[in-house]
Amino acid sequence: MQKTDTTIGTDLQKFIEKFEPNKFKMLARGIEIRGTNDLHRSITFAKELIERMKLKLAVHHSAEMAMYGSFEVVYI
Repeated sequence: MQKTDTTIGTDLQKFIEKFEPNKFKMLARGIEIRGTNDLHRSITFAKELIERMKLKLAVHHSAEMAMYGSFEVVYI
């Protein structure tokens, strides 16, 4: 079995440092932020942060993800 290295891109690393999520899961295309109490406020803040810092990231979410308080921040 081969070991795979997970590397975080520069834009994603900057986002994680500023957003400071409590729980997140690394994905192949970005991260999934989990356990958010106020989902609307968190998504709005994430979008504003991405725009302000001019990062090449986008926020993706769905009704299924909203059921357990999560959304994704992915590379564009």
